Amino acid sequence: MAALTPADAFVAPPPGEGPSGPGGRAPSEDDTLTLLFLCCHPVLSPAAQIALTLRAVGGLTTAEIARAHLVPEATMAQRISRAKRAVRGTEFRRPEPEDRDRHLAAVLQVLYLIFNEGYTATAGPELHRTDLAREAIRLTRSVRRLLPHEGRVTGLLALMVLTEARTPARTGRDGELIPLDEQDRALWDRTAIAEGTALAEEALTQGPAGDYQLQAAIAALHDEAGRAEDTDWPQILALYELLVHRTPDPAAALGRAVAVAMVHGPRAGLAAVDALAGPAAGRPGASARAEPSAGHYRLDAVRAHLLERAGEREAARAAYRAAADGTLSEPEARYLRARAERLGP
Repeated sequence: MAALTPADAFVAPPPGEGPSGPGGRAPSEDDTLTLLFLCCHPVLSPAAQIALTLRAVGGLTTAEIARAHLVPEATMAQRISRAKRAVRGTEFRRPEPEDRDRHLAAVLQVLYLIFNEGYTATAGPELHRTDLAREAIRLTRSVRRLLPHEGRVTGLLALMVLTEARTPARTGRDGELIPLDEQDRALWDRTAIAEGTALAEEALTQGPAGDYQLQAAIAALHDEAGRAEDTDWPQILALYELLVHRTPDPAAALGRAVAVAMVHGPRAGLAAVDALAGPAAGRPGASARAEPSAGHYRLDAVRAHLLERAGEREAARAAYRAAADGTLSEPEARYLRARAERLGP
């Protein structure tokens, strides 16, 4: 674990104005890391941490952040103002060694969430929000320059770079979603893939493999496959087994279910999906809404795809429709409805 450079006590200015050194110098990257820790202060909700990070560290305007989150500018301004008040005057030191893991984990989680929202927007007309994805990568690069030997940071940057490399092939001419197995891989950014793969390999040498390192390794295996059928699914499944053993994240468990299907067939994958959703999952298109993972439209989308592969067209159509009804992303909803329509009236 890379040591965080000790810093003098830091009494927080209003975030957005930024700390300044002697002579009013511009904030250094060392200041940036300190400010990131402050913006991810545990007194703030995740939504407030993200908004404050984008405003105070990322430099986005309130209007830009509001547009990215599809909320009125006044609403976002209030959210940021409340967050500023919550941390204003906070005496803040760089975390002591016994606390730094927890604080760094919070920072990386916020950067991860910002990237995810940029890569696949949860709502609205666009699938990809370039400004958020690029800002998350930029900030993660800044953290890595300060903590170059921290495997979690290297792994997260690798994951972002490898994932973003596929962006040119993810949508068609009219903005329609193109799934991974149908993408034109000649459009993928090979320079980014080379960088991300090197980072993923480096991350695995920087200590025990954590969540970000494992996810980066999975992303690298996807990106290295010249064709969808060349994907090393057995190795991906092995990595997912390690990942779900480490984390209760439903997304990781759902990724494992997909890998199970690719290695052992759609019926095995459906069994894995149904295990995530609970008793109601066996009904075509149904979701056990009491379960956190079951309430997510992605569970219905994966089930629909596996039912289609298993030849259960009617059940697949119902599941595709349920998934389309559960997402606020217009490109995803259009794609899911088109898949349902393709299976019949």
